[in-house]
Parts: sequence; C-alpha cells; structure tokens
Amino acid sequence: MLVLGIETSCDETGVALYEGEAGLLAQTLYSQVAMHAEYGGVVPELASRDHIRKVLPLVRETLREGGRRVEDLDAVAYTAGPGLIGALMVGAGVGRSLAWSLGIPALGVHHMEAHLLAPLLEAEGPRPPFVALLVSGGHTQLVEVAGVGRYELLGESLDDAAGEAFDKTAKLLGLGYPGGPAVAREAVAGRRDRFRLPRPMTDRPGLDFSFSGLKTAVANTVRGLEPLAARDVADVAAAFQEAVVDTLVIKCRRALAATGSTALVLAGGVAANVELRTRLAAAVPEVFHAAPALCTDNGAMIAYAGYLRLAGGATEPLAIVTRARWPLTELPPA
Repeated sequence: MLVLGIETSCDETGVALYEGEAGLLAQTLYSQVAMHAEYGGVVPELASRDHIRKVLPLVRETLREGGRRVEDLDAVAYTAGPGLIGALMVGAGVGRSLAWSLGIPALGVHHMEAHLLAPLLEAEGPRPPFVALLVSGGHTQLVEVAGVGRYELLGESLDDAAGEAFDKTAKLLGLGYPGGPAVAREAVAGRRDRFRLPRPMTDRPGLDFSFSGLKTAVANTVRGLEPLAARDVADVAAAFQEAVVDTLVIKCRRALAATGSTALVLAGGVAANVELRTRLAAAVPEVFHAAPALCTDNGAMIAYAGYLRLAGGATEPLAIVTRARWPLTELPPA
C-alpha cells in the first residue's frame, strides 16, 4: 500500500510517501519559521496562506523524489487535528480532494498519535507495550501505549507545555523564535547551578506537569538581572533547561515504575533536545526516539500513522472533518 502523507497542522508543510514493503520512500518539508520569527510566534492566518502556496508543489516534488506517479497512490493521509484550524483545513482539503479524484481512500490522522508512532519508523524502533513522553510546543503528556489506538493518559500539563515554556523563556531572554533550539544553544555555555529554579510538581505524587510557575520564576530572575549581559543569558538558559529536563526525567521514571514498563518512547518537537535525550538515556532502562528530522512536524509520521490505520481497516466518509482540539484517548484501536 502506497500512502501519501500531508502535514499542515501549524507552521511546517510536510509531505511524504510511505509504502508498506519498502518503507519511507521520500519526504519534503517547508518551514515557515523565518516568516513567523518577525512576529515572535506563529500567525495563524499567515500560516494557512503559506500552506496553500506550498502543499501542491511539495506533493509533486515528493512524488518525483520517490519515483512514483500520482496514479500509483493507494491512499492519502492528512493531519486532521489537533492544530490551527485554518492550517488543518488546507491539508485536509487537498488530501480529500486528491483522494476523491483518484477514487482512493483518504484518512484524517491525529497529529500527536503520529508523533507517538514516529519512532517506530526507525530500524530498531520499539514495539508496544511502552510508555511515551509526548513533549512539544502544545503538549506535554505521558501515555501508556498497549498498541495502536490503545492509549491510557497517565499525566499531562495543566497549563503551559514544555515547548511553550521554552518559547516564552527565549522571548524573555531576547533570543527570538523558535525558542527551543535558541535556549538549548545558549545553555551549552551556561552555568546551570548559578540560579536555582523550581522543578514544578515533583515534590508531590502524580504524573501531571505544570510549567507556568517555572516561566514566572525565569521572568523574576531576568527582571533582577536587567540589563542582561551575555553571561546572564547563557546562565539563565542553562538553569531553565536543567529544570525542565529534571522535571521530565523525574516524571518519566515515575511513569515507568507505575506501569511496570522498561521502555520509554520520546516523541514530539522537544524530543530533539540533546540534553533531554542524554539524561533520559542515563536514567531509564530503554529509550527510543525518532531521528531529529522526524521529531518536529513532518509528513513521514503522517504517512506512517495513516498506513497503520488503513492497514488495520480504518475508513472514513467523504466529509472533511478537522479538530483544533482532539484528545488522544478518543481514538479507536487499530
């Protein structure tokens, strides 16, 4: 089965080809980061318009790189949510229309399920059951995974997600957008022990997260240092990253102990953070994650998740349905 995957949930247009026997054949990606950086964050209307301009050229480029024609497609998978509703509608409209014109099925894919399954694309990827840490700009969740679509939510962020906290800290430090990579770069040269920042909700039982208090602590620290010197920026960045990583590691260890699992899957945009990968590798028995290029939003994870769902017999009517909010636990088993 040859599946075309289309990702347009936020600020990256991703397209990929996945074939059951051959695996990932080709993928292309266009990032809108440079456009949104001028505004300090994603502007939804601009994101939607840019997806319209880029998605069809990327489909043609991906087919060419994969050595396939549009007539070779057996199905189309697209991101149906969660995400920016206007951006989602672009990919959904293109995906549904293309599939209808070819007389093949189309399937809306859950964005976070695709992130969760992306590490399975690796040659030695994990197989359920395992615990997954989904950590991105919009989500921080711990999920027990018994199989595709068989998910139990163990804990989640009650306010800011970890990636959102990175973005807000970067803004406080004058590092621009996107914040995660910028803070990580500064942290390399910083002293992580100069400032003691809180590790939220680690002093009580449970697996939920909260990063708004950490963000406030960073803001108060920055105000006490202004005007900021280069050394101050590096040290605050290092202390902040250390606090986030400590918090995530503590909660992951708790989740593994609670479920009796030894395998942890790390997925989502923040999964590309080198410090987080290093610390988790030292703290838990088995850690699996996708290649850095497959941690951020991409078409490959959508094509793969769509393939698994379609191979399991999933079908949908012709109506275009997208959801800005969509709990992972509402998904049916594959």
